[in-house]
Amino acid sequence: MVSTGKRARSILFTVDVEEFDTALEFGHDISLDEQVAVSTKGLSLLAERFDALDTPVTLFTTANYALHEPKLIRTLAQKHEIASHGYFHTTFEPADLLKSRLALEALLNQPVTGFRRARMGYVDPTDVQQAGYAYNSSLHPTWLPGRYNHWGESRHPFRERDVWQIPASVTPTLRLPLFWLSLKNFPFAYYKLLCRQTLEADGFLNLYVHPWEFTDLSAYEKIPAYVRRHSRNVLLDRVEHLLRYLKPMGEFNTMGTFVQQLKTNTP
Repeated sequence: MVSTGKRARSILFTVDVEEFDTALEFGHDISLDEQVAVSTKGLSLLAERFDALDTPVTLFTTANYALHEPKLIRTLAQKHEIASHGYFHTTFEPADLLKSRLALEALLNQPVTGFRRARMGYVDPTDVQQAGYAYNSSLHPTWLPGRYNHWGESRHPFRERDVWQIPASVTPTLRLPLFWLSLKNFPFAYYKLLCRQTLEADGFLNLYVHPWEFTDLSAYEKIPAYVRRHSRNVLLDRVEHLLRYLKPMGEFNTMGTFVQQLKTNTP
């Protein structure tokens, strides 16, 4: 485990860029083209807010999505880090680790050093290392009923098989998750307070959202209200407000830059 508290605080705002298969998960029958289009609309709107704040972020992107939207991903790569989110969002096998990295690198003509598995699933650290990644941000050290229990895992970055593990942020004591559903459903003033307290305690903050959240989801009525809540401009404004609120408290970094700092400052 590595404490980051003595260094400049790092704010890692990340986006899991993927096909909008959440609609499929809840029983909607939509085409791949529609899945991609929904995510593209949300990603474009989010990127405008990042530009307005001059905020670099990390985009964990499935190769499948990137190959459907190559121009957009190449454009975003000029300001933000592109990392791997697997090859497809719905399915995963260990071979996808290398396959997705190579596909993204061929598209961008630049290295891809980070990985996050869809739905923060477990990945064998040896497989991640052998696929050539420098870091993995798939660990969510909280308890989510029906999905996973990582209550005993580290909340801080640590090295495993020469790969840096960068956990998603949770609060220090109760390990309340600060992920996308919390941003949507917690009272916003309370959510901001939890982010500030976690950043001050841990020295870093690792948050994540999805592009499709920032579109009009009202037509997808089978998706639960707690998932559809605060979509479109309400959520875009909430993210911009959050980033402006956090900006004086630390430095916005891409995940790759943060990992390079860890390497430099760790014996």
